[in-house]
Amino acid sequence: MHCWKTINVKKEYGSNRLFTLAVIAGMGVFTTFYVFLTFIYTAPLSDRHFLYFILAIVAVYPLHKIFHFIPLMGSRKCLKFILRKQLGMIPGMTLHIKEPVAKTKFLLALLSPFILMNSVILLLSALFPAYIHYFAILLAYHCSLCLTDLIYIRHILRTPKHALIEETDTGFEILVPEAIS
Repeated sequence: MHCWKTINVKKEYGSNRLFTLAVIAGMGVFTTFYVFLTFIYTAPLSDRHFLYFILAIVAVYPLHKIFHFIPLMGSRKCLKFILRKQLGMIPGMTLHIKEPVAKTKFLLALLSPFILMNSVILLLSALFPAYIHYFAILLAYHCSLCLTDLIYIRHILRTPKHALIEETDTGFEILVPEAIS
């Protein structure tokens, strides 16, 4: 095996640019989703259960990280959870993979939070139309969190079919067998 390419989105794009893109994407998702749903549902909106909404906002980030873990359940021995403070006070979770993972499994791990959580939010917005404003905010926030994952997916889809993905300090390395290069 040899390294075909190293991907480090934060180094390539920069943290400020990624944050700006995430905010723009979140605002676009909120606007589109909210306007679309207000055309479909004419029921009056309710501000009841605001505490549940705040709890949901707080729970989105940890659930997002946990859903990355689900497709890698068989590889528990090579996974490492790290909790650390970001910006001096905000807890941040990272999941490190100690061994190379197949490209398809890694893509599934990147896609699972996007598919699962967004599906649940969309389903709940259809079931409870009086709270579509809450669900629009939740969906926008989660799509903003998924932006980096989607950028990594775009890069990984362009890699060779039988590639393995390994996480290092410099980013994700795409490993390919010698015969494929």
